[in-house]
Amino acid sequence: MRISILGAGAMGSLFGGLLAEAGHVVELIDVNPVQIAAVREHGLLIRNDAGERRLTLAIMPPQEATTQPDWLIVFTKAMHTQGALESARHLIGPQTRLLSLQNGLGNAEKLMTFADASRIAIGMTTVPADLVAPGEVLSHGQSKTRAVMLDGSRDAALDALAAALNAAGLPCTVDPDAVVAIWEKVAFNVALNSLCGVTQRTVGGLGSAAEGRRLAHAVASEVLAVAQAEGLAVLPERTHATIDHALDHHGGHKPSMLQDLLAKRPTEIETLNGAVVRIAEKHGIAVARTEALYALVKIAEQSA
Repeated sequence: MRISILGAGAMGSLFGGLLAEAGHVVELIDVNPVQIAAVREHGLLIRNDAGERRLTLAIMPPQEATTQPDWLIVFTKAMHTQGALESARHLIGPQTRLLSLQNGLGNAEKLMTFADASRIAIGMTTVPADLVAPGEVLSHGQSKTRAVMLDGSRDAALDALAAALNAAGLPCTVDPDAVVAIWEKVAFNVALNSLCGVTQRTVGGLGSAAEGRRLAHAVASEVLAVAQAEGLAVLPERTHATIDHALDHHGGHKPSMLQDLLAKRPTEIETLNGAVVRIAEKHGIAVARTEALYALVKIAEQSA
């Protein structure tokens, strides 16, 4: 299978590296010259539960890529999706399918500018990955990836991609309820990403204060209420259990929004809290905590 990864950060590099290791033809596409140089000169170093190894695989900026793949998997941060896809438009052939495993809401709408819904899949993943240095990815622990075709159809190509991911050590299922899983992950991220970003605390630091734990659950409940108004059968108890597990066991983790604010980079706040606020307004639902965190992160971005 020919697979191109758009966005070779931690997640994109891990997925691309493991798929290449499993025998697929993989190209990493990125605009970061430091990452490109590191992988070209030294290979991609992966450390996970299977051990440590250095892999050789292709990486390039979009203007150097020419292969129209079977699958283009999008891992860019949400605010870069439109621009990244524009730069890679020449790689989207008539048979190319697109998969977004990005954080947040609204990613499918961006992909629909570049392909018909029958060739677009959306999903979520809980794969843990950290880019500890250019060309070096660390990943430990269990994970799951769920995906579904945007038009709801059963697609042999998506089944084949899921089988490829499973064989590469990235457990994946084609799940009609993947949109439910996306919203449950959004509730988790809206709670922990924005709270850790605003307080500049790690996940464990947030959870060590009873007020932080209570607020995380209250924010997640607001998001889940919006999901239910959208007609989705989310399971609040599952999301709250996931939050508790993170607060108790991922103590040293710095969520991406905290990392972005500390590095004075734009965050994904618009596709997380911002998107939830806008959908809540459509339904006439008050999400005061989510909206307050949205405003605080926007202020922090402007102060950076």
